[in-house]
Amino acid sequence: MTVPPFRLTAATGIHRGDRAYQQDQVEILMHSRVAGCALAVLADGMGGKSGGRKAADQVLLTARQLFDRFVPGKDEAPELLKALVDESHLMIKLTAITAEEEPHSTVAAFLVTPDLHCDVVHAGDSRVYHFRGAEMAGRTSDHSFVQKLVDEGKITEEQANTHPQSNLLTGCLGTHQEPPHTPWRLGALQPGDALVACSDGLWHYFTPKEMGAIVNTLPPREACEMLVTKARQRARGGGDNLSLALVRIDALRA
Repeated sequence: MTVPPFRLTAATGIHRGDRAYQQDQVEILMHSRVAGCALAVLADGMGGKSGGRKAADQVLLTARQLFDRFVPGKDEAPELLKALVDESHLMIKLTAITAEEEPHSTVAAFLVTPDLHCDVVHAGDSRVYHFRGAEMAGRTSDHSFVQKLVDEGKITEEQANTHPQSNLLTGCLGTHQEPPHTPWRLGALQPGDALVACSDGLWHYFTPKEMGAIVNTLPPREACEMLVTKARQRARGGGDNLSLALVRIDALRA
């Protein structure tokens, strides 16, 4: 398949919300040797004043180390993302041994390669969305108690957003249980497609239709700013840490 000429445009957004501490971390890494290859990583840390931040920092550190060694076309993207989950999980558990906190973290990551394929991994309730134009083409399914209820048909997506146990996770990084492995390989991306990784502090305040309209209409930097601003307004003084990473596939004009 011939890959159309394209460029990746990207941006991140992050805000402490109304919390005392920032435990989210987010970064988009562009490959140092191969154009058109990018890794977006988001981590929502949990556990004590500094424990959550330490856990989130460990996810990003692990991602940088793994991506620096990654060779597109030779190494397999799903293997890198699996290693990101496993190695971050192990390092967070080791951190817990040397500290009094109990650090945990979610992760949501996607890797775009120069052939316009994309692989996704996540653990917890941080999400990755795939938009084709303004329409949602798919998203990850949360590792959470309320997602299980939705899957079983006991509550709706709308009811899940206001459920009293909406923050109860069934899997993440750093716990005694092994982290979940739910890889997602997208079909070939197209110009006009966008990928968004975001923490629950952001996605909680948007329908997929709203998010898709913003991501499709505005350049990535402005879209991130608008999503953060609207989430802060809708939180009405009770907002969590929030973060997002946005990568869009833009066609190159002849």
